[in-house]
Amino acid sequence: MADMIAARHQRASEGLPDEADWERAPEVRFSTDWRGETSDPERETRVRMLWSDDDVHIRFHCRYRNLYLYEGPPCRRDELWLRDVAEVFIQTGADAPRCYREFEVGPGGDWLDLAIAPGEKRHLEWDLRTRVQVRPDSGCWSAEMALPLRLLDAAFDPAKVWKINFFRIEGPEPDRFYSAWRPTFTPRPNFHVPERFGTLVFQ
Repeated sequence: MADMIAARHQRASEGLPDEADWERAPEVRFSTDWRGETSDPERETRVRMLWSDDDVHIRFHCRYRNLYLYEGPPCRRDELWLRDVAEVFIQTGADAPRCYREFEVGPGGDWLDLAIAPGEKRHLEWDLRTRVQVRPDSGCWSAEMALPLRLLDAAFDPAKVWKINFFRIEGPEPDRFYSAWRPTFTPRPNFHVPERFGTLVFQ
């Protein structure tokens, strides 16, 4: 199972990394569906991660065919996954089995943060910092998220390996495209399969 590597960086003054920091971070890419089968290169997703003493940073770079957004100004939006979205599921070494956190961001600037446990979904309502940019001329949108490290794991140890997975959803039904970095192999689209998560290594 492939690793995702988060590279160390110094905290930027505005709380989000600059381009030079991002260029040092290893990148993973995916464009196949949640079963690891159908591939759509025009909907490829690239992900990089960085970490500092304060935050874990994630950047999605997403190619798109069309945009399917909620109307209105950006906000924390429940059921964000019903529109275009990029998602990360994170399970730290401190989390109980089958418990993890879900963070979502959309090309319209909306975001969502959840704690997931068997039979339970709880809104975290963390003070997330995000930055989103859409480039229609290149058919891409990008989004960055800063997740507070102290809230993810109060006793963070960079030597410990976490579990992680990345997902994208684009377009309305019936042609909605569900893609995954580590496929979940479920009969119908389902990202909530923690045993299929990949590993996250801090360097």
